[in-house]
Amino acid sequence: MSTKARGASYAESGVDVARLEGGLGRLLGRLAATNDYPRRGRPVLPNGFFANVLDLGQGMGLALSTDGVGTKVLVADALRRYDTIGIDVVAMNVNDVLCVGAEPIALVDYVAIPAVDAELIEQLAIGLAEGARQARVSIPGGEIAQVRELLRPHGPDGREGFDLVAAAVGVVSLDRMILGRSIRAGDVVIGLDSAGLHSNGLTLARRLLAPGESPELLASKPPELGGATIGEELLRPTRIYVREVMALLDAGLDVRGLAHVTGDGLLNLLRVDAPGIGFRLDSLPEPPPVFRMLAERGGIEAAEMYTTFNMGIGFCIVVPEREAERAIGIVGSEGTRSRVVGHAVEDPSRRMVLPGPGIEGTGKAFRPIA
Repeated sequence: MSTKARGASYAESGVDVARLEGGLGRLLGRLAATNDYPRRGRPVLPNGFFANVLDLGQGMGLALSTDGVGTKVLVADALRRYDTIGIDVVAMNVNDVLCVGAEPIALVDYVAIPAVDAELIEQLAIGLAEGARQARVSIPGGEIAQVRELLRPHGPDGREGFDLVAAAVGVVSLDRMILGRSIRAGDVVIGLDSAGLHSNGLTLARRLLAPGESPELLASKPPELGGATIGEELLRPTRIYVREVMALLDAGLDVRGLAHVTGDGLLNLLRVDAPGIGFRLDSLPEPPPVFRMLAERGGIEAAEMYTTFNMGIGFCIVVPEREAERAIGIVGSEGTRSRVVGHAVEDPSRRMVLPGPGIEGTGKAFRPIA
């Protein structure tokens, strides 16, 4: 992994996470009062979890989350391939709902298009249906909006774009929510393999591998990718972890923490509610080739890479050490590779330490270990 910085960063590619935090604080401050409005279904969690949970009474909660797929839609548009992007939007939402211990049950989508395009809509539906099959959820409704004025032309041919977002809901008993509060020092972190970039960091990845969605670059086959084109690698669907996580919960394992590795990378594990607990991930696997290629082409520091990308780990599960072997076996039975990547440690400052790449972090960014 390169440790030289030659200017390539997520912020300079147009995504300033630090600045976003300031705006997010203002938004949440304004919306906090709405928690008191409902007659029933009030939120039981503060903001900051992957999903919130509404109290429906009789001990049942409704988990909900919303997300999109960001600039991955630009890759789909450039390749004129729309039959996988629906899998991504399902994944980004149901994986978040899982993180409070809820079982996803349904999702609704929103598609913004410049004008009616029957072929585009049909291809999006193919991906949405496949994502729903993998996640075992229904898609009982949605919305298609024709908003040409809002969609800026892009790409070599100036094609008007589209956007795809969704919201998912799940169910969980309020006394069985998994929030991280039972995590103790010595518990192990199991990392589940990602399928590649998933749907985060695409703004930087596109800039480095196929600036301007160049058709020639998207069609190229760098030897590092083992026969895949850059376009295929960028468009590879996000992995859905519903079957793996539900299999663990159905088997009665003592699952103490769940984290979907999206924006902010492995720092997402710090979103669990475990006061005085940090994590030391000292057994991370070698990042897949696409991440090494990005680091080398952009001369990107390890801290930036691990903040922006999942680096091969798409989901983390925290269990007691005695449960680790069984958990890995159950995940493997669902077709996903996993391994122990580290453990929880006592740490009042709640740091995430990665000895291999030599970085540590709190909040939203990694930095070199002093």
